[in-house]
Amino acid sequence: MTINPVLIKSSFAVVEPHGTDVTAHFYQHLFEHNPGVRPLFAEHLDAQQDRLWAALGALVTHLEDTETLVGILRDLGGRHAGYGALPEHFPAVGASLLATLRHFAGEEAWTAEVEASWTAVYGVIAGTMTEALTAAQSHS
Repeated sequence: MTINPVLIKSSFAVVEPHGTDVTAHFYQHLFEHNPGVRPLFAEHLDAQQDRLWAALGALVTHLEDTETLVGILRDLGGRHAGYGALPEHFPAVGASLLATLRHFAGEEAWTAEVEASWTAVYGVIAGTMTEALTAAQSHS
């Protein structure tokens, strides 16, 4: 499946009113299913939740602006190298992101096509961030 910007934007519009409840749920899901990543994060996640929420909004906003989107993702990947993130963390993050979006979108808005499109988007996110993360780690 390819990325369908209409499905991404319309499903995010359903999730968006929930604000940082979305990111709180994301981290709860991530840590519950992957407790080994918890030490990579600060004890209090308020600022982190705000940054994640802003990043998600920026990604959806710039979804069709490849140059800007790739720049955002490379910057995020490079910064995550400094946090101790590893390429093997990306599948867990993707699973928690999709579970969270599904939870807040609800059954009517979260169709198989929406999930496939978000899966494709996350593939681009993870691939681009992993490249930047790996490059940053090799330079340090």
